[in-house]
Amino acid sequence: MNLLIIHQNFPGQFRHVALAALCRPGVTVTAIGRDTAPGLHGIKLFRYRSIKKASNYTHPYLHKYEEAVGDGQQVLGLLKGLKQRGYRPDVVLAHPGWGETLFVKDVYPDIPLIHFCEYYYHSKGADVGFDPEFPCAPDASSRIRPLNSMHLLNLEQCDVGVAPTHWQRSLFPTAYHSKIHVIHEGIPLETLGPMPFSSVRLPSGHVLETGQPIVTYVARNLEPYRGFHSFMRSIPYIQADCPGAQIVIVGGDGVSYGRLPKGFANWRSKLLEELDIDLSKVHFTGKLSYETYRAVLQVSEVHVYLTYPFVMSWSLLEAMASECVVIGSDTAPVREVIDDGINGLLVDFFDAEAIAGKVCSVLKTPGDFNLIGKTAKSTASRFDLKHGLQGYFEIFDRLVSCSK
Repeated sequence: MNLLIIHQNFPGQFRHVALAALCRPGVTVTAIGRDTAPGLHGIKLFRYRSIKKASNYTHPYLHKYEEAVGDGQQVLGLLKGLKQRGYRPDVVLAHPGWGETLFVKDVYPDIPLIHFCEYYYHSKGADVGFDPEFPCAPDASSRIRPLNSMHLLNLEQCDVGVAPTHWQRSLFPTAYHSKIHVIHEGIPLETLGPMPFSSVRLPSGHVLETGQPIVTYVARNLEPYRGFHSFMRSIPYIQADCPGAQIVIVGGDGVSYGRLPKGFANWRSKLLEELDIDLSKVHFTGKLSYETYRAVLQVSEVHVYLTYPFVMSWSLLEAMASECVVIGSDTAPVREVIDDGINGLLVDFFDAEAIAGKVCSVLKTPGDFNLIGKTAKSTASRFDLKHGLQGYFEIFDRLVSCSK
């Protein structure tokens, strides 16, 4: 089987699928990504340069669409070259969110195309307009419609869609739900098992040890979409009620979603100016190696995971797999995984005092929450990498056999 994977930041969400495919007899993997994509050892990656020069005459609502068409044409050129050299994939797996697959069917009309259906935008009921502290622009709803039109075209073109969660699939138009399978890509649970050490040294040199009252918060970047502002505002309450708490904040100072704050270099500096916090017990680690990140979760007593109604982070599942007691925001993607009081605790995303109250209830009587931690690990096992890989390869095999 010739598997072609298209992802602007290859491997992106397809890392584990691509690596597993490499290990399967009779499977060859080829990839297409931007010239900035990291790639994977052992997989030939054909790179393209993104075109990001929207015309001055293009309507502002169409700037991203125009960029997507440009990227789609770049990929189209690569595909034509591959076809001329005799390459023919048996199945194409792609993330269509940036336009790369707009013209795949023009080159390989009969090849099964699988799209990763990550997100379909809504002006109400999801991330847009969720946080009253950051009101959306008056024309936000109008801007979303042409953006979604590309996703509708993607849905029309693909043979099968894959969404990581039921929440994400629910955002897409009902007419397409039968085409979209719910398969989480999975997390490597075997790497999140018991650690040989009961302590971890942070980049600052500070050492954390199992048994300490340790609170963790993790995000790729520290920003409102992942509730960083709410968590930071809970810290004064945590420190007042549990002064011995060691608070570990893992993540970068960039922005993955939304914007940087006006007048500040990042959200961390803005919140630190706003709040009175004892920084001697708050540890900003920046981004960590996976091994150190694992160790931090292993020694953590309670983990706080907050998010807008948006894509669920792997860190939530990784914390649960590590038997952390998770305090999660009572928002749609979290509710799909956490059953309040059973395998975690839910809290109002915006209520900093309530977040602190939940945190301190765990820190004061951790033994009362041992069962929640163990149940969380059991829940996380449903998202084991082996299940995700099985789901993807079942689709590959079915589509390839049907196309012959």
